[in-house]
Amino acid sequence: MDPAPPVRPESSPASIGTVRARTSTSSRIITLIGVGVPFLAVFWTAVSTWGSGFGVLDLGVLAVMYVATGLGITVGFHRLFSHRSFKANRRVTAALAILGSMTLQGPVTQWVTDHRRHHAMSDRPGDPHTPHGHGGGWRGTLRGLAHAHMGWLFVNKGMERGRVYGRDLYDNALVQRLDRLYMLWVALSLAIPFAVGVLATGSLERGLQTMLWGGLIRIFLFQHATWSINSICHTFGRRAFDTSDESRNVRLLAIPTFGEAWHNNHHAFPGSAIHGLDRRQVDVSAMTIRLLERMGWVWDLKVPTDERLARRRLAESRGA
Repeated sequence: MDPAPPVRPESSPASIGTVRARTSTSSRIITLIGVGVPFLAVFWTAVSTWGSGFGVLDLGVLAVMYVATGLGITVGFHRLFSHRSFKANRRVTAALAILGSMTLQGPVTQWVTDHRRHHAMSDRPGDPHTPHGHGGGWRGTLRGLAHAHMGWLFVNKGMERGRVYGRDLYDNALVQRLDRLYMLWVALSLAIPFAVGVLATGSLERGLQTMLWGGLIRIFLFQHATWSINSICHTFGRRAFDTSDESRNVRLLAIPTFGEAWHNNHHAFPGSAIHGLDRRQVDVSAMTIRLLERMGWVWDLKVPTDERLARRRLAESRGA
């Protein structure tokens, strides 16, 4: 049930596992493009479609691509690759890696090693994207939220991409092959909605519009949904379980993040394939994993027992 990487002993230096002194210039440029272009696309679409709107096709492709690629992150990058909370056959493993890469959040190995570092040092010095420790008062809170949400991407992203937090990934030939093709998956992330738009309407102009909605705007929306887990879910919300960090559950974010916003639950039981551990906690990622299990494509799901849940539950949340 424990997370895959080794947890840092309290006496170890905060630099353990760090393989780069800083985020590389090339990484910053790629991140700027990956963050900036979807943002500009939102602005451009708002201006260009003013008074004319958008069609059902645009929203339909956006929704399908959002769900498919988003589950690539939540089910694939997070619960399968980062925490090994279940096992999957080769086809499912490859599909999840490709779909997750199409969110433009980086290749599998980079995403996972950064995330494992976060768990090893959550909300302590060395955590790549904690919102805490950035000064006092409301200014410090705002600085922390900005850092956790996006700022860390230009400062700490990719610094842990080494064998300390990613030995299993570097030894996985399939993951390494798919990582090397990362830019192909990025191109497909835009090419698929464009092709659907052209094939459905016979118009290149409509294909470009569908690419804006199903490609760039979809990427923008899911990027910020993901980053809200780092910022909002470590600052606001409720705590159901005793953890050593400031992780919180935020119900309003559970739907757009497919269950990732049950974040205190996740930090209490990081190896669990299910994050919505209590009644009425909607967890679309867990539903997806259960469906794949029934189909025989995934197995060995890790879920905490009732006894473990009771031991870690905070007194004020009992019976809630």
